[in-house]
Amino acid sequence: MAEETVVQTADEKELALETEEVQESRAESSHAAERETEATAALKTELEQVKGERDQLLDRLARLQAEFENSRRREVKERQDVRDYAVQNAVEPFLGVMDNFQLALKAEGSAEQLRAGVELILRQMEEALRGLHVQPVESVGAQFDPRVHEALGSIETAEYQDHQVIEEIRKGYKLRDKLLRPALVKIAVNSKQVSE
Repeated sequence: MAEETVVQTADEKELALETEEVQESRAESSHAAERETEATAALKTELEQVKGERDQLLDRLARLQAEFENSRRREVKERQDVRDYAVQNAVEPFLGVMDNFQLALKAEGSAEQLRAGVELILRQMEEALRGLHVQPVESVGAQFDPRVHEALGSIETAEYQDHQVIEEIRKGYKLRDKLLRPALVKIAVNSKQVSE
């Protein structure tokens, strides 16, 4: 019986150990399940937070795109307004000139009166150009300058210096320092100065 008691005690100990191991295993499984549940909950919370940030960023992107498009449209309109304003300022002074030409065409008078009227209109036109900072290129009496003059011919003469502009066929004009068109001129060729 003592043997049975020792065997039974060993079996009980073994059973107790197995039970304890099962309980520990269950406890570990329970802790692992709790940790897994906590990790899943944390991941779900983080996912919801990231989704919220994404939605905010998408909303911000949409607003910035709309703002950019509005800004681009506004800039195009402002450019057109500036162009229209520039054209208006350029055309306005010439409207009076056109009116005067129309009046001159309707007028009945002598050739001398017509000539005087056209001279007045020409002065009005020159004044309008000056108002737009358009100046004529200096030509007759000046030395030929290929940057502002275009030679259409030359006249051999001893009266003028070589390459001096002696006749202007068509006026040239500058807008401030920028050449709008060169003056068409004839220049002097002085063979005496060339040979010296």
